[in-house]
Amino acid sequence: MAEISAGMVKELRERTGMGMMECKKALTETSGDLKVAEDLLRVRSGAKASKVAGRVAAEGVISLQVSADGRTAAMVEVNCETDFVAKDQSFLAFARNVAETAAAQKLSDADLLGQAVGADGATLEATRAALVMKLGENMTVRRAFVIDAQGKIASYVHGGKIGVLVDVEGGDDTLGKDLAMHIAAAKPVALDRSGVPAESLEREREIARTRAIESGKPENLVDKIADGTVAKYLADVTLLDQPFVKDDKQTIKALLASKSAKVHAFRLFVVGEGIEKKSNDFAAEVAAQAAAAKGQASAPLAS
Repeated sequence: MAEISAGMVKELRERTGMGMMECKKALTETSGDLKVAEDLLRVRSGAKASKVAGRVAAEGVISLQVSADGRTAAMVEVNCETDFVAKDQSFLAFARNVAETAAAQKLSDADLLGQAVGADGATLEATRAALVMKLGENMTVRRAFVIDAQGKIASYVHGGKIGVLVDVEGGDDTLGKDLAMHIAAAKPVALDRSGVPAESLEREREIARTRAIESGKPENLVDKIADGTVAKYLADVTLLDQPFVKDDKQTIKALLASKSAKVHAFRLFVVGEGIEKKSNDFAAEVAAQAAAAKGQASAPLAS
């Protein structure tokens, strides 16, 4: 049996990004042949990647790329399974690569992005697959957004988990940054009433009417109460009607008017938003395993 040196293990790790013990085992199985061991690990890691593909990737990072003139920007969400990997430098570098590629090629479709060639000369999908092999977690480019501004782009990222792009016309850089930070904190769903789905408004109205009727309010006041409730709802979810987080005495609409500015559009990404995360109940899992073991122990022996 060929002697497996630490240098051989190190070289195989550098070639494949796999763990030390996996590399040593592959070298042992291939009698120290680095090339054959590398091929073996690629086969095995390919199988590993296909297995992790079904696991929930609800952690990750938001990455932004804004052009020097502030007129074009891209924002992407790249997901992984754990917060530990979300902080890994190679994962963060991949997310930046995705954002830069999306901005340069103006690609908002995640599938098309995967086929695009990144800064390293490889397709983003190939880079993603190699990173899955290296870090052992499922990773996905979940979504991307590219904007050509009518005004100028203001941006903000909070802790890598919340990202905002705002197309602002007029005002100054401070106003743009304030607006982006406000959106990150208040999380509006639309610019104004026109962007709120009619079914959402109708749902709020019906809930308010039902509450008013059940609480015994006079019939002639029910619709007025419902109108008031809808107005409060719009103030919660539309950017222009929201109270400014740094001065709740004025709305965003009033703030913009005072600066002779206008918001044409905005986009907000929150990592993992809408993804159902798996929650493991450890106590229940242990109890289930104990019950299964007890059942096996009490089962009659087959004859």
